[in-house]
Amino acid sequence: MAVTYMTEEGYKKLIDQIKQLESVERPRISAQIAEARDKGDLSENAEYDAAKEAQGLLEMKIAQLKDTLANARILDESMVSADSVQILSKVRVKDQKSGREMNYMLVSENEANIREGKLAVTTPIAKALMGKKVGDVAEAKVPAGTLMLEILEISI
Repeated sequence: MAVTYMTEEGYKKLIDQIKQLESVERPRISAQIAEARDKGDLSENAEYDAAKEAQGLLEMKIAQLKDTLANARILDESMVSADSVQILSKVRVKDQKSGREMNYMLVSENEANIREGKLAVTTPIAKALMGKKVGDVAEAKVPAGTLMLEILEISI
């Protein structure tokens, strides 16, 4: 698996998510399996089958998260510069067509959350912004067409 870069906050959230799945979800599903098993014939027990499938999915998710954690590298925010757009940059851009201003923070895929303005560096907009400086215009090809985004401000 590839190295995943993330902030310290994102790393801690990932650890918390794994703890939640292992200490709350895993026992809950085990209890469902035990309850379904107590109901008798397992060959015709849909509840048992559903609980076993949920257990398999949960274990797969825990394994994936642990793999991500094992390959995670915490980014040192003090090494990020506001000279050009890079991961962890906060960028204020203006859509040249609509005149609308937007704020984004470029983060790893695991930390992306569009509602919080956190864009994964793998998205078309983030890729177009990477390496640009204040005053540059980034051309981002998105499903709705091409966005021309003027970089107004870069901060950390």
